Amino acid sequence: MNPTTVTLALIVLTLLTVSLTRLGKVHTRADYLIAGRSLPAFVLVFTLLSSWIGSGSLLGGAENAYRHGFAALWQPAGGWAGLALIYFIAPRARRFAQYTIPDLLEARYNQTARVLGVLAILFTYTAITSYQFIGGGDILHLIFPGSITAIHGRYLIAAFVIVFTAIAGMSSVAYMDVAIGLLATFTLCAALPVLLHNFGGWSAVRAALPASHFRIFGDLHPFNSYYGPNLLPDGTHERISSALEIFLPTCLLMLGNQSMYQKFFSARSEKDASRAVAGWIIGTIILETVIVALAVAGSAIFPAGEVHDHPREILAYTGLHAFTGSRPLMLLGALLIGAIFAKIVSTANNYLFSPAANLVNDLFVRYLKPRASNKEILLVSRAMVVLLGLWALYQGLHTESVLKKSLYAYTIYSAALTPVILAAFYWRRATASAAVASIFTGTFVTVFWDTAFIHTHLPAMISERDAIFPALLASLVCLVTVSLLTQPPTESHLRAFAENP
Repeated sequence: MNPTTVTLALIVLTLLTVSLTRLGKVHTRADYLIAGRSLPAFVLVFTLLSSWIGSGSLLGGAENAYRHGFAALWQPAGGWAGLALIYFIAPRARRFAQYTIPDLLEARYNQTARVLGVLAILFTYTAITSYQFIGGGDILHLIFPGSITAIHGRYLIAAFVIVFTAIAGMSSVAYMDVAIGLLATFTLCAALPVLLHNFGGWSAVRAALPASHFRIFGDLHPFNSYYGPNLLPDGTHERISSALEIFLPTCLLMLGNQSMYQKFFSARSEKDASRAVAGWIIGTIILETVIVALAVAGSAIFPAGEVHDHPREILAYTGLHAFTGSRPLMLLGALLIGAIFAKIVSTANNYLFSPAANLVNDLFVRYLKPRASNKEILLVSRAMVVLLGLWALYQGLHTESVLKKSLYAYTIYSAALTPVILAAFYWRRATASAAVASIFTGTFVTVFWDTAFIHTHLPAMISERDAIFPALLASLVCLVTVSLLTQPPTESHLRAFAENP
């Protein structure tokens, strides 16, 4: 039997076993939403790593690297910068110790901020889940080209993710991530030197690619649909602007990422949360650099053919076609494909579970049925996972560019939520009215930036830029201006927020 098929089957069986094992430990809302606040640092490191590195890195980032070389590192670098700041935020988040980001928004601001936060998270996280389905479908099609189309693959991966996520909630997600994180870390790091050796070393890669692939400000403008690969903006300032357009959304998503905060809320202690971030920083820098290097090497090995037209598949395509000849090589290639598949599943689990937790905790329990029993909450939680999974699948069936979809998702969160989340912890003057204005404006500008109205009524040099600059600027202006024009929060309110159990 094909080693790739066997590897994939073993991964699915392992994930199912872990998920079913954790099912017996889920009895309450806290068990389902935040794993009973029991996760040690070791588990947190791998669940954070697995939730962050998914299709955005393995497909979108790899496509960027295939086309533009090492300038693609600007995208993960945004995450690294965010991580450095998160080290100081993690203990505060664990000290607050609620269930979701909207919990924090209401405690620090008001109920309107909570509801708007839920809407922004739903837009963002279902979009992120949708392109995990695209990535999983692509991999299934590559492995079984004669029997599974890419579209059919999206249906299959969606069903798989929905079932796994619904079974045991955060406990299932976190412990599956440990197995996935270990597999991906070992396989990606082992695959790069073997691939380079078989191709003739790094010098052969450099000789096969243009010099721009090895510049930090290379020909880079991967997201904006108004520039094609041969119509890139000229000038250093344009290249820096293009780099910032992928650096800022990633950095700001990282700083305000609800999935991350839920993991901190799930930590056994503040010390476990801080230790997990230290391990996460090291793991993320290593893995995302390896991913970009693998994609650059893949672009030298496979400059034409099927993958040239579908460059987001470069890592899986490399695993399938570059590791051939001997049984150990074929096994490593199969493990590489399996690791990519597992990482995509892990990210989809995390980003599907998180908004489901919002709907249950921030709307159902908060407003519809405050006295709901644990049994009712668990039932509704699983129903929300199914409904949101179907919505994400619908988006995945109507999306082709993972790069554009990821930037759209990152920008909504970056502009709408990250400023008010950071202000909640670090700016005492921020007011409830300002938070509401900031969340609404950031979401609105992002969602409507690519409409015909914007391109008709604004100059091309503005309208053709990515939404991150106008959306973030509008959000920050609202946050600062409205805060300064309205009454500051009282000391008793700030004290209650800081002491919120």
